[in-house]
Amino acid sequence: MGESKTLPTYFCRNCENPLALGEDLISKKFVGASGPAFMFSHAMNVVVGPKIGKKLLTGSYVVADVMCSKCGEKLGWKYVETFNLKQRYKEGMFVIEMLKMNKK
Repeated sequence: MGESKTLPTYFCRNCENPLALGEDLISKKFVGASGPAFMFSHAMNVVVGPKIGKKLLTGSYVVADVMCSKCGEKLGWKYVETFNLKQRYKEGMFVIEMLKMNKK
């Protein structure tokens, strides 16, 4: 049988709460309020805040802030809805800022 490779997991930098699996990483080319950010298809142990309309670099979106479920640290956002068909792939994705997480 083939050797199983364990993928890295990302954790809250503040409290070490697990946030995302390496296999769920979609892109490292995002920018958040504190700098570089990663987009994930799934996130765990997070609280999703209320939906708000926001104008971002690539257009208008409905997004929701994403916070750590353990310490409450604001980590990034979740794309809820977009009005640009070319950006529709982002819907349901999570963006977490690099400065808010550790990789193990």
